[in-house]
Amino acid sequence: MTDDEHSRPTVHALLQDGTTVCIRSVKPGDHESLRGLYEEMSPENLRLRFFAASRRSADMAADRACAPPRPGYRALLAEIQGQVIGLAEYETGHDADTAEMSIAVADGLHHRGVGTLLVEHLVSAARADGITTFTADALSENHEVLRLFADLGLRTARHFEGPEVRCTIALDEDDTYLSAVEERGRAADIASLAPLLRPDVVAVVGAGRRAGSVGRALLHHLHAGGFTRRHFAVNAGVRSILGVPSYPSISTLPMVPDLAVLAIPAAGVPATAEECGKAGVRALLVVSAGLDSDQAEALMAACRTYGMRLVGPNCLGISNTDPRIRLDATFAADHPRPGTAGVAVQSGGVGIALLDGLSRLGIGVSSFASLGDKYDVSGNDMLQWWESDGRTDLALLHLESFGNPRAFSRTARRVTRRMPVLTVDAGRTEAGRRAAASHTAAAATPTMTRQALFTQAGITATRSVGELLETAALLHSQPLPAGTRVAIVTNAGGAGVLAADACTEAGLSLPPLTPALIDDLLAVLPEGAAVGNPIDATAAVTEDQLRDCVDRLHRFSDIDAVLLALVPTAVAVATGDDLVRALTDGPGRGPRPVAAVRLEQDLPVTLLPATDGGTIPSYAEPAAAARALACAARRAAWLSRPPGTIPELAEVDAARAHSVAETYLAAHPDGGWLDPRTCAELLACYGIPQLPWAWAETENEAVIAAERLRGPDGRVVMKAYWPGLVHKSEQHAVHLDLEGDAQVRAAFRDFETRFAGLMTGVVVQPLAVRGTELFAGVVQDEVFGPLVLFGLGGTATEVLADHAARLAPLTDHDVHDLITAPRCAPLLFGAHGSRPADLEGLEQLLLRLSRMAGDLPQLAEADFNPVLATPDTVTVLDARVRLLPRRAQDPYLRRLR
Repeated sequence: MTDDEHSRPTVHALLQDGTTVCIRSVKPGDHESLRGLYEEMSPENLRLRFFAASRRSADMAADRACAPPRPGYRALLAEIQGQVIGLAEYETGHDADTAEMSIAVADGLHHRGVGTLLVEHLVSAARADGITTFTADALSENHEVLRLFADLGLRTARHFEGPEVRCTIALDEDDTYLSAVEERGRAADIASLAPLLRPDVVAVVGAGRRAGSVGRALLHHLHAGGFTRRHFAVNAGVRSILGVPSYPSISTLPMVPDLAVLAIPAAGVPATAEECGKAGVRALLVVSAGLDSDQAEALMAACRTYGMRLVGPNCLGISNTDPRIRLDATFAADHPRPGTAGVAVQSGGVGIALLDGLSRLGIGVSSFASLGDKYDVSGNDMLQWWESDGRTDLALLHLESFGNPRAFSRTARRVTRRMPVLTVDAGRTEAGRRAAASHTAAAATPTMTRQALFTQAGITATRSVGELLETAALLHSQPLPAGTRVAIVTNAGGAGVLAADACTEAGLSLPPLTPALIDDLLAVLPEGAAVGNPIDATAAVTEDQLRDCVDRLHRFSDIDAVLLALVPTAVAVATGDDLVRALTDGPGRGPRPVAAVRLEQDLPVTLLPATDGGTIPSYAEPAAAARALACAARRAAWLSRPPGTIPELAEVDAARAHSVAETYLAAHPDGGWLDPRTCAELLACYGIPQLPWAWAETENEAVIAAERLRGPDGRVVMKAYWPGLVHKSEQHAVHLDLEGDAQVRAAFRDFETRFAGLMTGVVVQPLAVRGTELFAGVVQDEVFGPLVLFGLGGTATEVLADHAARLAPLTDHDVHDLITAPRCAPLLFGAHGSRPADLEGLEQLLLRLSRMAGDLPQLAEADFNPVLATPDTVTVLDARVRLLPRRAQDPYLRRLR
């Protein structure tokens, strides 16, 4: 193992109290610091660590950790501002799969999660090194370390030998462990955000006397918004700004701020951040824009060194409407209305639009964060804050990039079971992705990958800010529908037709009404009413009749939602009827969701107040109401579905697969497409079914192979191969329906002639039976991880683009969704009286492809096209796999961005 291979990247992570620590590999220069770690321990803690209170133990431990890199040994340390506060190490013995580990934490820092965090990072490193088990010896009276091992979330066994205990820890990464890590991370994250969102002292740096400056606007908002705690301005030229005391610098303030707001030129940001850190500031809000790479690096270095969480730079600000805080550190035009929606955006303009929209609707905001260039605090952080703040019941996100999508997905899956999580699917087009990159210095992710993330995590994705607010209005005010069945009631036939079209286009259904319900409705509606679906109550309908109609629909079990499409008429004016009052004069939240469409409405969406204090959403367009109902129905379906599980797979040899990949990359350091034999060997490690084949490098070998592989019809297929060949059909490198030796020889000679100097051999296969040609593949996204694709295959796969995608690892639910989502799915379920395909075989193929991608970080992409599905079997007819020299990244390891 080289020095580079032995060294782990330096990362920063959070302790359980929100303190930032640096975790890195031990270096020879750390000898004195490590010796000091042990020398400063009490005799009792030394005895518990080394089973004896010898000061010589400190020298020996420092010598061992700082020795030159050696196979089977790794040591990680934790430090705060350069002071070593903990050490974790492991060393293998005769069994390379098992390592002895130990942990030491500085006196005075116990019970803050130092040891647990170090062990988590040591576990991640050990897994990457192929270690599957840790062993650790402890004195039976060392309750703290035994509790640490027991609470990790890993399977731990204890064996008592006199006064000592041997712990054996299996390093399996199952959901129990990930959930334990997630919960520890959530608690630490929330603690670290408290100085940012619940500060006791705030300082605004850059507030000046000039009206119209951003700093002055921020200070005015903070002061005028009624911030309940202490706040100061920092400006060397004045003693008071807007009635707020001002001081020359952070260090001259009468008390240390929890939060410093920086509204200064980019050039001054790094030095001011450094000053804040030295003074003990715990969080920064940097609204300044235009930082170059050096300034950005210096800003982040100050934040990590001194343990400050950072929002921004290039952002609108943050707010927390909790009446105990009333923090408004933004320069939006108005103060946000207090409420229950949490909002996190990257774009300040989008943030202003959402704040205004939520205030107008009366939903209001619990807390708001404009993340800007998102150097540190992210949407994932804000989701965890809202999950635990006791005030938020609706989460709205507008994110143009993702730092750790797999960690975000786990958080979102958990949070969205407690509250709706809505987002705008930003950057759907190439132009949109370019705009996102230039606006936030972060590249937006491909549409299919992002949509897979949203779908699997249960996030409600909309296409615009307007749609986001329309959907938020319904989810905030109405119960979720049990399904997609909608009853439409209108007082104008044309409006009912528009509503019916909108519902159908949104994926909702309009079920026929039962004869009993029809009779019931006819009894209360005016003469001439047409009771179908839509229900045309006619312009003569009165307020009371409409209310009775809606009440009866609520009692009808075969519908899930009611949509009223209403227009103002002279009849209603003449009679003094207010049809809207038929909705609002009663409970705003009934047994089923109700929404109104009022074509004359000025605003796209409003919330109508009901007499019981609830609200009913009203839309200007039928399509908006239908989209919102469809989003609510999808959320209800997602919540009703139990979490999926990742099935166990038989006949998987991951160790052999790693060996195949490493052997190939040793011979091809830059990576590349596998040759047919290596590709087949890799697929065999995962039990992926392939059509029989043979490799031939000469004409005679091809004839012999064809004789051996011919099926009942006597025909074979021949495919040319050379390194770098990807699309065989485009190169006309495939011969089909070859019969007899003469045709085999002619095909081989044709390839030899056309591909002279390129071709290294041919693949010979029997002609496959008839079936449905499908496509299955995986691409390793550097940000999102493996994305599994499935759909219609064959030569038209790219033209028709009939594919679905899900992020690996796939659960049983994900596989079902992949198979049923493409437009070609009816072909697999027995369309037109044909027998269904081997669905179990398809599920196994996708699960094994997912497992292969998860096991092998070197797998850049795999392409199975075509995959032949018949009623009896599923077989890969052609496979291509590309490997690249990549090391595994642990997406769930606790670390800051």
